[in-house]
Amino acid sequence: MTMRAMRLHAARTKLRLEALAIPTPGPGQVLLRVHACAVCRTDLHVVDADLTEPKLPLTPGHEIIGTVAALGPDVDRFGVGDRVGVPWLGWTCGTCAFCRSGRENLCDQARFTGYQIDGGYADYTVADARFCFAIPACFGDLEAAPLLCAGLIGYRALVMAGDPRRLGLYGFGAAAHIIAQVARWQGRTIFAFTTPGDTEAQRFARELGAVWAGGSDETPPEALDAAIIFAPVGPLVPAALRAVERGGTVVCAGIHMSPIPSFSYDLLWGERVVRSVANLTRRDGEDFLALAPKIAVRTRPVPYRLVDANQALDDLRAGRVTGAAVLEVVASP
Repeated sequence: MTMRAMRLHAARTKLRLEALAIPTPGPGQVLLRVHACAVCRTDLHVVDADLTEPKLPLTPGHEIIGTVAALGPDVDRFGVGDRVGVPWLGWTCGTCAFCRSGRENLCDQARFTGYQIDGGYADYTVADARFCFAIPACFGDLEAAPLLCAGLIGYRALVMAGDPRRLGLYGFGAAAHIIAQVARWQGRTIFAFTTPGDTEAQRFARELGAVWAGGSDETPPEALDAAIIFAPVGPLVPAALRAVERGGTVVCAGIHMSPIPSFSYDLLWGERVVRSVANLTRRDGEDFLALAPKIAVRTRPVPYRLVDANQALDDLRAGRVTGAAVLEVVASP
């Protein structure tokens, strides 16, 4: 039995559609029949060689929704037919100081889905059952896929922002459109910053409850208590520091960012904080996926066929996606 997979063979090249043998799950693993896989900016960083240590050839994709097709030995968390999600964090050692202190996201030996582990741009994939999540029934496959990274990393970034009343979101894409809903449910006031001139993204942000939406080169009408930067654009760091009040926090939520330009100390002074968010923990996933149904989070999937993965990546790279690009995968029988 074979399956389809979109494969990366070298950085900065197009993915190639290939027929591969359906993998067999090993100890502790599940074989998943993939229903949908969201297309993340991190996938672009892998393809474009911003992230430099992928296994090659590689099947990208780390926002996977699928049903369990087979169980490897020693799996007792799920049964055949269960619907689960697979996130970016795919394996950790469990024994290092970071893992033992609840910070498995910082594990030096961590392996990541769609980077060191073949991901979900395919009909089938295998995953470590310990790093899979049960998916709430209220979300369809296309709607659920963006929750697995845009939602989870965004949620971790929101927690790291503290308890801001006025929150700025820089880059209103897949993550921001989910986290804006969570923040509004929490009673926060949202200010959205988009690519200058992107009136569609600004309209979308206001539709989701932002009280103000403008270009990232604009100054918000009020000083912010915190800002989360989702766009991988280094110059947004000093811009956000200018926008936050004294004592405010700027959270850099991406795994990669272009160089941050130098800035004068007065932007940081006043006990402002700049911090990054690295990966996610399983606790983040459990907390967010329990919260999302209560909020009735709505994602805005933009569907593509599996064979159109390159087009989805190109559209994301060019800023043509409002919401979240999602591959709708029809698995082989």
